[in-house]
Amino acid sequence: MCALTAPEVFDQDDEEGLVVLLRPDPAPEHRAAARMAAGLCPAGAIALGTPD
Repeated sequence: MCALTAPEVFDQDDEEGLVVLLRPDPAPEHRAAARMAAGLCPAGAIALGTPD
């Protein structure tokens, strides 16, 4: 779900199905999508930090 929700931030490996983080600090215009992706992650594997 994260690669579909925030494709600017996440990608998915076609062979393994593993999600790849493209940008550890997404641009402001992509942060809402990254938050949504974290909320939709069925495994709860995405955690968002707070900006410094």
